[in-house]
Amino acid sequence: MERRPDVLAHVAGNVRALRAERGLSQDGLATAADVSRRMISGIESGEANVSLSTLDRLAAALGVSFSRLVRPPEMPDNSRIDSLAWRGQSPDSRATLLGTVPAAREAELWTWSLGAGEVYPAEADAANWHEMLYVIDGVLTVEREGAAPKRVERGDFLIFTSDRPYLFANRETEPVRFVRNVVF
Repeated sequence: MERRPDVLAHVAGNVRALRAERGLSQDGLATAADVSRRMISGIESGEANVSLSTLDRLAAALGVSFSRLVRPPEMPDNSRIDSLAWRGQSPDSRATLLGTVPAAREAELWTWSLGAGEVYPAEADAANWHEMLYVIDGVLTVEREGAAPKRVERGDFLIFTSDRPYLFANRETEPVRFVRNVVF
């Protein structure tokens, strides 16, 4: 099996280059992204374990998309990023950013899997962001703040606005695999 690059592999160089292009110091970027200067230093040295939401804030502070921040620098566009972006505790739990296309701003195409009992919590997104999920194998439970949990079984899908905290959970004994589109 061919190893996909980790999404963080390119972040260090991209953040450093984009920060320099914009004439920002590490302190300036830290203030704009609402993270510590120490975090910026760790990211640029490749030593920080950074969350996806922190990467979103960095991208916004740099005036670029999340996908531009994480893609290999030699890629001409975002149509095939194919990078591992999240790993859970179970080896069956991972998220791979496949690529993105333009939407109002952008749309992201992901493959996800969650091992038995694994949960992925997500922070609320901005207004007009949407999640589009299609379950390939297993059963996915989606829990959104203020709403009843939704069970999405193999062959079924769920589309929802992600403007409040939510989580993906595998409450079953077998892994769940699903396709995720994030549209914003």
